[in-house]
Amino acid sequence: MANENYKTLDSVTVADVEALGIHTELAGKLHGELTRIVRNYGSATPQTWYHISKELLTPNLPFSFHQMMYYGCYKDFGPDPPAWLPDPKTARLTNIGQLLERRGKEFLGSKYEDPISSFSDFQRFSVSDQEVFWKTILEEMNISFSAPPECILRESPSHPGGQWLPGARVNPAKNCLSLRKRTLSDVAIIWRNEGNDEAPVEKMTCQELRESVWKVAYALESLGLEKGSAIAIDMPMDVNSVVIYLAIVLAGYVVVSIADSFSPSEISTRLILSKAKAIFTQDFIPRGEKKIPLYSRVVEAHSPMAIVIPNRASSLSIELRDGDISWPDFLDRVKDSKGLEFVAVEQPIDAFTNILFSSGTTGEPKAIPWTLLTPFKAAADGWCHMDIKNGDVVAWPTNLGWMMGPWLVYAPLLNGASIALYNGSPLGSGFANFVQDAKVTMLGVIPSIVRTWKVKNSPDGYDWSTIRCFGSTGEASSVDEYLWLMGRAEYKPIIEYCGGTEIGGSFVSGSMLQPQSLAAFSTAVMGCSLHILGDDGFPIPLDVPGIGELALGPLMFGASSTLLNADHNEIYFKGMPVLNGKVLRRHGDVFERTSKGYYHAHGRADDTMNLGGIKVSSLEIERICNAVDENILETAAVGVPPAAGGPEKLVIAVVFKDSDNLEQKSVNLLISFNTALQRKLNPLFKVSSIVPLPSLPRTATNKVMRRVLRQQFSQADQGSRL
Repeated sequence: MANENYKTLDSVTVADVEALGIHTELAGKLHGELTRIVRNYGSATPQTWYHISKELLTPNLPFSFHQMMYYGCYKDFGPDPPAWLPDPKTARLTNIGQLLERRGKEFLGSKYEDPISSFSDFQRFSVSDQEVFWKTILEEMNISFSAPPECILRESPSHPGGQWLPGARVNPAKNCLSLRKRTLSDVAIIWRNEGNDEAPVEKMTCQELRESVWKVAYALESLGLEKGSAIAIDMPMDVNSVVIYLAIVLAGYVVVSIADSFSPSEISTRLILSKAKAIFTQDFIPRGEKKIPLYSRVVEAHSPMAIVIPNRASSLSIELRDGDISWPDFLDRVKDSKGLEFVAVEQPIDAFTNILFSSGTTGEPKAIPWTLLTPFKAAADGWCHMDIKNGDVVAWPTNLGWMMGPWLVYAPLLNGASIALYNGSPLGSGFANFVQDAKVTMLGVIPSIVRTWKVKNSPDGYDWSTIRCFGSTGEASSVDEYLWLMGRAEYKPIIEYCGGTEIGGSFVSGSMLQPQSLAAFSTAVMGCSLHILGDDGFPIPLDVPGIGELALGPLMFGASSTLLNADHNEIYFKGMPVLNGKVLRRHGDVFERTSKGYYHAHGRADDTMNLGGIKVSSLEIERICNAVDENILETAAVGVPPAAGGPEKLVIAVVFKDSDNLEQKSVNLLISFNTALQRKLNPLFKVSSIVPLPSLPRTATNKVMRRVLRQQFSQADQGSRL
């Protein structure tokens, strides 16, 4: 933690506050309040920070003052200082809090105390008694089945992940449209198009959503496709794509998720792997003054029949291929169905409902089917960890091509909340204004978006006080950037959330019932067990600190059990250790469990390097390098083997905030990086060279492709690079 440059709070003076650009009168007032808090709670306790964050800090104060307070409070605290503490009264009102207050003693016996004290015991209970836990959660979420399950979990040697809800028949979209948690007049979707940023937000009620989905479902049936056929969506995440998604599921077809950023070859690969029979797309996507083509890419990909939606206009601006259908003509096929309920197609629980894909940066992407079970895993995570409930408004910039897109459909709607969609770039003030006007209560982010907001000051002047919590996924976050983010919303918690497409949600997360530390996970997700593998390849004891490759307990509600184009057992189970008679599930990330019980992600196992015989992850190095100079936007650390052989050399790719004097900046940074790494990480580590880049190569899900950098640097002229 970069707190060595800050004073302890009892040493801060009025002059120190003034030096941050705060005028004398306000500086005196702030110092007086700080003195009162320190007198009451001490200068360096979590309670001190709690009261400072609630009573002293506001979004309009300079961020440098926020940093002075946070880093000063925790100067000598050690790792994982809590940036947010749960309030006992509020904790009792969360979904899990209310459940535990009613049934805590039933689940935990005499051990039960209160929702905060007993949370960890309840998480362990969720793993040890999956039958009772998942039966309870499905009841709490009011999930209805046309045929109930014979049991919650059936274990068998042929299914290492277990068989979940055997015998059940269900339709997740029908449950999304259910009125068991809402009324017809409740708002289901809130949205705004980029460019209309001063207009009122648009809203779709539950009744309007139901009727729209029913109409599209009838129109789908008119195409004459066999039930279970795959139908692709290659569109931005907007109100139309959500309606189409739900209609495909309601009518008993399978969604094929394709990100709207993909090239024709990437689209083609996914259409072939999924055997899609049709595809929904738009003519183009407007981004400012630009028009990004979509339909033409689909045509170049040799897609099957396309249903093409005009973008914000009543008619298409392009000519369609023979056999393709415009959106108005598609809906006109069932003019007489308006308001007529579509009877949901209920299917066995293990039927496919969505085919998603890994990013595929190193070859053909894995085609990962979600079954009808998986949506309920996504919704359960939202219920348990983000505390999503009726009346909430959930926004998360994403796309249906990635798992957080379907997650954003299911987690709010299955829990009685509203989806908030901004049809445009999330990076500017337009999105920040939308968060304010839509009164978003749960805002999901990825760290690179937050990084851009911080540089651009995008949320400045906008009121984000309705936010109850943030969610974060996609890549490793930064303490400083997430301290800044919390400060934009009066220090609401950030729930770190890490999982995967093949899991349908998360395996490690934060919780509204535990203290949250920045850039850290506080708990295994409900129903999941985590195991860190030691150097011998076997799990280190639970609750013992350590770092290593992460393995998961195999019995995970909603996790994948098959792949369309790979051997599922080979990828996830072959060669894994056996614990208590069960083979563990491979994940591939390196994780650390700290002495205070938090988890830190250290990237993929193949993003580690060996420097002088010492194994270290790229993220450990990058966290230190990112804090060396304020002109750095981000870094990527890779180990590059010299052409002549020998130990790996450490090369740092650097993206600067501006492109002036890159050569001189790089020379200066080489010394600074080495000093920081040798002082904070290991005195034997040495940066061999720095490579300035305009941007880092990333997957479409925003993960840094260090392997691409490693390959580029290895192929470069060794004399000039290394």
